[in-house]
Amino acid sequence: MKLAYLTAAIALSLAASPSMANDKPGEGVTVRPVIQPTIEELFQARIVFHALKDLGYTVADPQEVVAQTAHLAVGTGDADLYTASWDSLHQKFFEEAGGEKVMTKIGTLVDGCLQGYLVDKASYDAGVKNLGDLKDPKIAAKFSTDGSGKAALAGCVPGWGCERVIEHQLTEYKLRDTVTHNQGEYNAIIADTIARFKNGKPVLYYTWTPYWVSGALVPGKDVEWLSVPYTSLPDGAKANTTFDGKNLGFAVDSERIVARNDFLKANPAARKLFEVANVSINDVSAENKLIADGEKSSADIDKHVDAWIKANQAEYDGWLKAARDAAK
Repeated sequence: MKLAYLTAAIALSLAASPSMANDKPGEGVTVRPVIQPTIEELFQARIVFHALKDLGYTVADPQEVVAQTAHLAVGTGDADLYTASWDSLHQKFFEEAGGEKVMTKIGTLVDGCLQGYLVDKASYDAGVKNLGDLKDPKIAAKFSTDGSGKAALAGCVPGWGCERVIEHQLTEYKLRDTVTHNQGEYNAIIADTIARFKNGKPVLYYTWTPYWVSGALVPGKDVEWLSVPYTSLPDGAKANTTFDGKNLGFAVDSERIVARNDFLKANPAARKLFEVANVSINDVSAENKLIADGEKSSADIDKHVDAWIKANQAEYDGWLKAARDAAK
């Protein structure tokens, strides 16, 4: 009788082993991510990291570098993946870091991302509706902040990708004589812009969505997107730049995961996760607003991630099932 029980136990153990192993297909593998030092990108990144951990992977502490260097880190093998590669905006970074020979853009983590130039609604209603309007020195002078008479554009941090587009367009649209591109720490620059707006002064700035700025300066209420004279992107790139009837000048974009080809080949579960993971842009914007309202510690971000997973449990579990099935 004891032998029968022992035989049955061994049989059950052997039958259970493949299933148990498949539940954690990433066990024994350490994933090396890279992220930007931008708190508003942590939410969607940590959702992916959480899923990787649920699949058994060990996720190393991410390196923090700007987007251009993030692509280079993946391309050279210093990192395995980057979760916030803008499909069009960062294409040049992707190519310069080795492109498809060494890495792959996979899935669409966040869709419907926008970028562009905005002005306060009062200026827009008064006739400033196109970036090209700033060629007129009298119009540009209304947005001067230093007495120079040149419009002060609150712009983009070097190395982010948007810098290349803005610099290209200022030359292309012949705005160098009337517009100054203010660069530096973006949150500091935009905080000054918001303060100017609250003091009733005209403002001109670049921003993107998802991001908390559009919760503080609401398009259609406080500010308006500007059109551009025509589409012109660096290196002659072609893209859809029209949203809601306006040519915003930047590609209507998406955040994708960039991962090393050798990592993807060795980890089919991770590859499938990256293919199916998707976070609503509205959910990202809502989380970014929580950050702007003061919930900005690392622990706060983790709470936001846990709350999102709980609210989207069926979808999240579907990602994990698809990843586990791919590892069989």
